[in-house]
Amino acid sequence: MIDVLLFAALPYVALVLLVLVSIARYRSSAYTISSLSSQFLETKSLFWGSVPFHLGILWLFVGHLVGFLFPREVMAWNGQPVRLLVLESTALVGGLATLWGLVFLIVRRFTTPRLKPVTSALDYVLYGVLLFQVVTGLWVALGYRWGSAWYVQVAVPYLRSLFVLQPEIKYVVDLPLVVRLHVLGAVTLFLLFAFTRLMHILVAPIPYLWRRAQVVVWHKDRRAVGRARGFGGVR
Repeated sequence: MIDVLLFAALPYVALVLLVLVSIARYRSSAYTISSLSSQFLETKSLFWGSVPFHLGILWLFVGHLVGFLFPREVMAWNGQPVRLLVLESTALVGGLATLWGLVFLIVRRFTTPRLKPVTSALDYVLYGVLLFQVVTGLWVALGYRWGSAWYVQVAVPYLRSLFVLQPEIKYVVDLPLVVRLHVLGAVTLFLLFAFTRLMHILVAPIPYLWRRAQVVVWHKDRRAVGRARGFGGVR
């Protein structure tokens, strides 16, 4: 019964909350959907945490997505030991980069006094779940090798069964404990998605990639700018 609740019922609860709460939050308080960037408060260590974290987690997400969408192609790719080793190595590098960046962001968040007023209790929960997910993922990668090979044969059928509303929990209930914890960590992230700053993914400024360049001019003489705008040079 516990397995049914965790691996069959909980994913649907997480998905329903993600959709409904995201819509409600967007309609009622759209301006709160932000990553609440703290770059203006402290930026020295932000680069060393944010860049590797985002690049690493994006690489891992794409890898999981490709395995989910094209399991046969991944199996064919892994048919050659060298290609399997390349895929496993790049995935491990992505996981280590994610861990490196996340640890930097957590340390920065806890050691910079100026960031505490813009940090909520849910932020700490989210950091904890993300750290748990990355650590268990690396544990699986190092302790149960060739994950890209058995992922498409075990995890993908389970995930696809959820999408067709016929959950087949037999694929996951007999997996090692750390693998099951990793699956539950992913479900927990979906459960928290609409309540935390993770929701900024849905409003990422992608149009910046193709919009026209925006020219910003800063005049050093602020008094001259004030007089030009009719403020009489008032600061």
